[in-house]
Amino acid sequence: MALLDTPFGKTTTLSELSKSAQRKEEIIIGKQRDRLFKRIEDIANSKQKIFQQGATQKSPDLRKALAQQFELKSQEQVMVARELNLRSKELMTVSRLRILQESKAAGKALGRLNVTDKDMVRITSWIEDDAVTQDMYQERLDQILELGAQSDKDALAQAGLTSAGQELMHLWDQMDKGHLKEDEALEEAEKTIRRKQGTMEKEL
Repeated sequence: MALLDTPFGKTTTLSELSKSAQRKEEIIIGKQRDRLFKRIEDIANSKQKIFQQGATQKSPDLRKALAQQFELKSQEQVMVARELNLRSKELMTVSRLRILQESKAAGKALGRLNVTDKDMVRITSWIEDDAVTQDMYQERLDQILELGAQSDKDALAQAGLTSAGQELMHLWDQMDKGHLKEDEALEEAEKTIRRKQGTMEKEL
């Protein structure tokens, strides 16, 4: 596990890492999480093909073999989903600490940055516990980091999202409500990204 197995040294805790080191760890875990997303998608597609194949088969033996294959894919999907939950909680932890460190450097008052060994034991147990969902973990982690102020939570909720990312979240919300079709939302998202890229090029 990237977060738990990282050799931070005897005198260096996760919360004491430099911003660049925390950001590097964040990127590594993010890439691992993205690969798990892809695996789950691939497994879901495989299960769909197996199901469709079984629907067209009339041989009981072939259907039995396909049913067994479907069950194996389902078991694999559960295992990957558990690992995805773990990686997501790890990523949340590193991101929270990096944001706290950056806010402290900027003179903003957020929660406490110092994470003790006792805290890390509790955090580790929650990360490894499948019964602790991401929402539950976020609430418990915020309590440890003393992120109680609503303004702090709002800042953390938007952390890591540029204006283009926030616009994409808005477009998805509009799709959920039926106000936009997928092709229309995608076109708007592409326009937003192009505007963002154009702005960045001008600033360089």
